[in-house]
Amino acid sequence: MEAEDDGREVGVGPWEGPWPDGGHYDPELLRLGDRRNVADRYRYWRMEAVVADLDTRRHPFHVAIENWRHDLNIGSVVRTANAMNAAAFHIVGRRRWNRRGAMVTDRYQHEHHHPDVAALVAWASSAGPDGTALPLVGIDNLPGSVALETHDLPRACVLVLGQEGSGLTPAMQEACDVVLHIAQFGSTRSVNAGAAAAVAMHAWVRRHVFDQVPGRPGVAE
Repeated sequence: MEAEDDGREVGVGPWEGPWPDGGHYDPELLRLGDRRNVADRYRYWRMEAVVADLDTRRHPFHVAIENWRHDLNIGSVVRTANAMNAAAFHIVGRRRWNRRGAMVTDRYQHEHHHPDVAALVAWASSAGPDGTALPLVGIDNLPGSVALETHDLPRACVLVLGQEGSGLTPAMQEACDVVLHIAQFGSTRSVNAGAAAAVAMHAWVRRHVFDQVPGRPGVAE
C-alpha cells in the first residue's frame, strides 16, 4: 500500500489477533498494517469504504480552483477540502494538476473538471438542492470585495479560488455572486492561495457546523 506521509512512520502495524468481520476491512491492510494518513476510525478500511462513509455526511459546499499554470497550491486546497469533508472539488482550466501537495487525499474526494469558467457556471446553475443554482463565492482581496469575517456564507455554495499570484481571472470575478476578502493586519499584500482556501472553508464550518453567525455576540465582525 502507498504511504501517504513524508517518510515518517505513521498509523498502525499489522492487526493482532483474529481478524475483524466486515466487508469494509481491507485484508492487505490487516496483514501489513495501515500507514495511511487517515483518521483512526478508518484504520484498516478499504479506500472505497472510507469514501462511501464520507459520502453519508459530506458538507454541501464545493471548492473550485482555477488551474491555468499548474498551480502548486492546488494540492494544499484539496487536502483541506478533504479535512473539512467538502462535497467535491472542481478544477477549472487545465485538467492535469499537481497532486503532490494533496498527500493522496484526493482519492477520498469527488473530483470534477470544467474546461473554462462558463462550464463551471453551467454546472452550478442546477447543482444545488432540488436543482437550484449554487452561488459562486469568490475568495480574493479585490477592490469592492466584502469581508469574509462579516459575510453570512450560504450553506450550499461553491468557494472559488484563483491562481496563486494573479488571483481570480476577470471572467471568474464576473461569474461570482460575491467576492470575499480575508482581513489582514501585516505588511504582505495577500496570503497564500492554499491558506486562503483553508480560512474560507473553516469560516463555512464555523457558520454551518457551529452556528456562529456574523454579528452575533461573541463573534468578531
